Amino acid sequence: MAIGVRETMVRSAGALFALACTAVAAYAFTFLFRGFTAAGPLARQFAISGLDVPAHFFGGGLALLLAPWQMSQRLRRRWPTLHRIGGGLYTGGVLIGGLAGLSLARHAQGGWASGSGFALLALAWLGVTATGIAHAVRGHHEAHRRWMWRSVALTASAVTLRITLGLGLGMLHLPFLTVYVFAAWSCWTINLAICETLLRTRFDPALASAVRVAQ
Repeated sequence: MAIGVRETMVRSAGALFALACTAVAAYAFTFLFRGFTAAGPLARQFAISGLDVPAHFFGGGLALLLAPWQMSQRLRRRWPTLHRIGGGLYTGGVLIGGLAGLSLARHAQGGWASGSGFALLALAWLGVTATGIAHAVRGHHEAHRRWMWRSVALTASAVTLRITLGLGLGMLHLPFLTVYVFAAWSCWTINLAICETLLRTRFDPALASAVRVAQ
């Protein structure tokens, strides 16, 4: 495949990723200011859950909003201070969203079948992000970037979750709990699998060059 085509694909994928993250982040922040609605089991569960719901939506929304910018190599090179400030805010969002996600997992629709998936996602999100920050503090920049790619992949599980629910419920009309339990596990494991594949392709000099140009 020609380098020009790869560059176009990388740019298009990056723009689509940024748009999806921004859209879900906007939904999360909008949710904080909406009145209660009993339309659907998730809305009813959220209404009785407590402060962990707004905390999760705020922290996750903040991380989603910042994720595309933190991945930009251009931002890191031109404005390293801005990248570090954004990284601190992103980490704070993950901390708030992850801890709240652990609390939410205890009362997830579908019981332990979905709750365990969400709990493991929250633990992985917190652990992977902490590992990435630890590498940054030690000056291990390449390891830091790789682990933060994984962190962003887990952050983007909010996007994959909604795509899965939309396809399963809206298009295929499958039972809610069947789709929800599947989404609870697939939304982050699929993202991690894609992330690991991308991390390995960065060793391809041609594709790595295209990624650098796009970023």
